[in-house]
Amino acid sequence: MTTHADANALLAEIEGIGVDQHRGGYSRPVFSPAELELRGWFENHATARGLTVETDGNGILWAWWDVPDADDRSGAIVTGSHLDSVPGGGNFDGPLGVASALAAVDVLRDRGIAPGRPLAVAVFPEEEGSRFGIACLGSRLLAGAVEPDRVRALTDETGRSFADVASAAGFDPSTIGADADRLTGIAAFVELHVEQGRGLIDLGRPVALAGAIIAHGRWHVRIEGRGDHAGATRMADRQDPVVVAAETIRSLRVHTLVVDDARGTVGRITVTPGGTNVIASSVDLWMDVRHHSEEAVRRIVSEVTAGTERAADAEGCTVTVTEQSFSPTVSFDPALRDRMQAVLPDAPVLDTGAGHDAGVLAAVIPTGMLFVRNPTGASHTPAETAGAEDVAAGVDALADLLENLLTH
Repeated sequence: MTTHADANALLAEIEGIGVDQHRGGYSRPVFSPAELELRGWFENHATARGLTVETDGNGILWAWWDVPDADDRSGAIVTGSHLDSVPGGGNFDGPLGVASALAAVDVLRDRGIAPGRPLAVAVFPEEEGSRFGIACLGSRLLAGAVEPDRVRALTDETGRSFADVASAAGFDPSTIGADADRLTGIAAFVELHVEQGRGLIDLGRPVALAGAIIAHGRWHVRIEGRGDHAGATRMADRQDPVVVAAETIRSLRVHTLVVDDARGTVGRITVTPGGTNVIASSVDLWMDVRHHSEEAVRRIVSEVTAGTERAADAEGCTVTVTEQSFSPTVSFDPALRDRMQAVLPDAPVLDTGAGHDAGVLAAVIPTGMLFVRNPTGASHTPAETAGAEDVAAGVDALADLLENLLTH
């Protein structure tokens, strides 16, 4: 065990940023004042450590610990995570990986490590997809997994486009897109993240390695009917999209439950116009479906879509289902995971049902992940947590791994 920098203290510094008084927890959507303040917090800490900070064309922050007298940054090792959150999220999902990366740099310096290759701490924007609907948006752009024109046209719930919001926040949306030159220079990316589930508490271990990320996707369902008066319109004369939406939600649960270990969620619904005494004119809802089998995910969505269309026909409504994003099952780089296992032989290997930037980047560079124990198992909620000793163990594990990657 080394004397490590205190990632817990770093997390304590941002406890007041983006507090959601209505939902509880934190709401830190990309390009919001809270997320921009967190970016500034990171830049200040990185600069104080002598790291060279840059923002690339996709809004990703890179804090570089360069090798003296090196001509380029080829063969770089990268770690980091994200700072944005879901609505009403916790303080560990994303920020733990960023704070732990900064702390790990301190540990390496305390050990007197002189890196043989560059190290970068990266912060990826819009990992949660809570503002523009596409999870891991920054890493998808970097990897060329999403078209820039599509991203520029994405809108948030207020109708503002990505391009407009990015410009207002000081970013140039014309520069977004694949960056093959940057990716070519990265030898490995390792992301530390708070555990999302109860694997480690049941195993009695503080840190795990990631095995795989199960396939998952998001679908936007728009149901259009006819708005009318709640008291003046007979039941038989209605074209009520809320009735169809109810069938969508019921059908998703039914079809997910019959597939072992599948997960199906409707966590967001918008009813227009939203009056208590008004029959809705439209409903927008979003489905999140996950399973180890990509085919099972698509089968569930197909069955739910068919059921929704039947309900819409019966009610006199119309339905449009749009795939917003889909991530196939990710198996992390086996050679890198073997190396991680050699450095951390006591760490179990756990699969995860949550998506991550490391999962997106796995298609183009070697990636791996560390998970830090979350005793509640809860995530995307203020109930997520990690004990101070486990956070410290995560920093040490990350530092051990980075030392191995930087010096061998």
